[in-house]
Amino acid sequence: METISNYLETMFAKLPNTAETRKAKNELWQMMEDKYTELRNEGRTENEAIGIVISEFGNLDEIAEDLGIKNLMVQEQIGGFKTVTLEEVKAYLRDKARAGYMRALGVFLCIISVCGFLVRVGDSWSRSGQFALVFMFSMIAVAVGLFVFSGITMGKWEYFKTHQCSISFATAEYVHNQRESFRMTHAMMITIGVILCILSVLPHMIFGMLSWSVGFTNVLMFIIVGVGVFLFVAAGNIGGGYATVLSLNKSDTMGAAFVPSQRQVRYNNKTVEAVMSVYWPSVTCIYLCWSFLTFHWHYTWIVWVIAGVVESLIKTMYRE
Repeated sequence: METISNYLETMFAKLPNTAETRKAKNELWQMMEDKYTELRNEGRTENEAIGIVISEFGNLDEIAEDLGIKNLMVQEQIGGFKTVTLEEVKAYLRDKARAGYMRALGVFLCIISVCGFLVRVGDSWSRSGQFALVFMFSMIAVAVGLFVFSGITMGKWEYFKTHQCSISFATAEYVHNQRESFRMTHAMMITIGVILCILSVLPHMIFGMLSWSVGFTNVLMFIIVGVGVFLFVAAGNIGGGYATVLSLNKSDTMGAAFVPSQRQVRYNNKTVEAVMSVYWPSVTCIYLCWSFLTFHWHYTWIVWVIAGVVESLIKTMYRE
């Protein structure tokens, strides 16, 4: 039955997420389930039953009128969605990760490019200045090369942004599972990055007491900050790749409900739904305005607590 369920999800993925579509999907699922049970009771194997059910109900164009969604099928065909395959998605995620590390390295090189001005080479300041300029332009040149190369390699995936694309249920589930597997790594990269940025001042504190060169401690500080920013950029790019793929199924289609992270809360009152669509931006605006006008930051944070309680009440009362 899982195979039939996955096939059904893919059939409806591109259709708009409306009450009419959800009703038709539930009706078709019931028909598929009944047919599958009937075939199994007749002694058919599981594979035979699945094949017959899909061949009988698997063409949505043929049964759309009976389900009352013929008009929605016409709209979907006019929209011209391109279905992105699992192989394409895997290739995109590989390219995105590689490009993310190249961009992160480029940012790291830009940060440390000023380190040449912080150290003295030999006894001549003019020689030090020349060394600093050579080092800075070398680092920036390599960084720009990495940015350009990563941009070119990702250029073939521009159709993700310029065309209407969608992914199947199996593909969405794969990407969601991959993102969940990366979640711990992402958290570690961000955490370590934050720790490094905070600890970057330690070289001044520790080596300053030992009377070490100020230039050396400054260089060490920039390197530590650069590593921290490297982790931020790399984590952000890799995580952004998963988000991009999952967002290919537009939020107003049935495919947006394939994985928990994509499911939108829907309300049975249009006014409430309109209000909730701008709820948290409005709360943020109220918090900032109140805080900056009164400078009572020590208690304006209560806005977030109240907003969370109000949101829970609204969801309880009006959620579909």
